Amino acid sequence: MSRRIALGLLLAATALGSCTRKIFPTGTKTSPARPVPEAIRAKNVDFRFLSAKGKAQFEQQSGNLNIRIRKDSVIWISASLIGFEGFRAYITQDSVQVLDKLHRQYYAGDYAYLSKRLNVPVNFEMLQALLLGNYLAPISEQTAPKVSTEGTTQKVNYVQAGLLVEQLIELGQGRVQQLAVRDTTTKNTVIVDYSDFQVLERNPSPFAHTATVKLQQGQTAPSTLVITYRTVDVDKERLQFPFSIPKGYARKK
Repeated sequence: MSRRIALGLLLAATALGSCTRKIFPTGTKTSPARPVPEAIRAKNVDFRFLSAKGKAQFEQQSGNLNIRIRKDSVIWISASLIGFEGFRAYITQDSVQVLDKLHRQYYAGDYAYLSKRLNVPVNFEMLQALLLGNYLAPISEQTAPKVSTEGTTQKVNYVQAGLLVEQLIELGQGRVQQLAVRDTTTKNTVIVDYSDFQVLERNPSPFAHTATVKLQQGQTAPSTLVITYRTVDVDKERLQFPFSIPKGYARKK
């Protein structure tokens, strides 16, 4: 079950890919996140090391999550149920390693693994932005976002490769409240709502302790994953990202 929770988390992170396979090429190494343009009022969470613990609920199943991030470098995810770790992932800019303890298997390679398992493309920048609730910039610097203000909310949208990406930013806190990606051809839609913002120690930007991801693909029933963080620490300590393959595990191709 913990594997389904972990895959659900990765599905939430890569669900954008179901609408943005043309924007984010699979397997392409991503450069560090660019600064947010001055006209856009989003305030991204800045850090060197971030750790978060909480729960994820996916398709009526829930499990515990432990997430560690070294900014623009490493994402480490562990999923467990009733104290037993069933899944661990070590993700960098250009590689993915996944340990499936329930089936005594592992994968080591590039992002093609996640694309194959989840049927959607993915890259590092997308996963990091979704987990943090940060502003997701166009992959191309030539794409100019349109910016407008409605009351206390700033709306930022851009069209790239025929896809509409829209983000709502609450001006008071400067944090992204919603990210939506719509494919006008396939009608696929991904909406991520961020809520329960709390101020963190050693960081001025409030952090969304709840992220609700809704994915609609064609005429299929929508899928929903809710991530609820219990604790979030920024630069409290230099984090470790342990990952090793136990003897006897089969490599999955």
